[in-house]
Amino acid sequence: MTTIDNGRLSLALNDLRLPAIKLVWPELAARADKEGWPAARFLAALAEHELAERANRRIARHLEEARLPPGKTLDSFDFDAVPMVSKAQVAALAAGDSWLEKGANLLAFGPPGVGKSHLAAALGYALIENGWRVLFTRTTDLVQKLQAARRDLQLEAAIAKLDKYHLLILDDIAYVTKDQAETSVIFELIATRYERRSMFITSNQPFGEWHRVFPDQVMALAAVDRLVHHATIFEMNVESYRRRTAIERKRGPGRPPSRATIKASS
Repeated sequence: MTTIDNGRLSLALNDLRLPAIKLVWPELAARADKEGWPAARFLAALAEHELAERANRRIARHLEEARLPPGKTLDSFDFDAVPMVSKAQVAALAAGDSWLEKGANLLAFGPPGVGKSHLAAALGYALIENGWRVLFTRTTDLVQKLQAARRDLQLEAAIAKLDKYHLLILDDIAYVTKDQAETSVIFELIATRYERRSMFITSNQPFGEWHRVFPDQVMALAAVDRLVHHATIFEMNVESYRRRTAIERKRGPGRPPSRATIKASS
């Protein structure tokens, strides 16, 4: 192929938005010529490479928009420290096919420091790698944005924009201020996504204490009813990982356990 032909092909690939093929075709063409590939094999190799690169770019975009805390993966999650969380069950959820299509929810309860946020973020990361879209946010941050949207008469539009995420992770819902204005936007979000889009909610308060989140008892019951209708619940009632690590640091290497206690972080 002449230099002019190469230039025309490069321009054509730019116009067709096939950057991966533009990058690899000379090497693949040389290999195809050397090994005597039929045209169909050469074309298939180019197409497969383009599709793989598009998938990688899509995952990179979705990871950036998800705002997941760094380093929180399933590989780094200590399942031994939380024996009530089944590694096999979490691995099955990471595929996402059945429960996300149904708009089912995940709920994680337990005291601070037991890995609720880590589990949620790790599952979100795995789902993105499997082609799903995820958003991780502190509940208080999202509430502030939704309240601002409501003041601008844009609440419905703001909630609708969240529909592009197959899974919305609301971290630390119990830290929302007990305020009717705040909890009403959370309830509207839950009601809108019900049986349509999934949510993963973490909380250090069990359902029995959700009157602290929703001051209106009817609203609290309605929210819980929608969340648990199609839900997998993780009860992570174990000792705080942060507290346990702090105690081990205080003991130092080789020192026997003592009765010293350290106040758990909130």
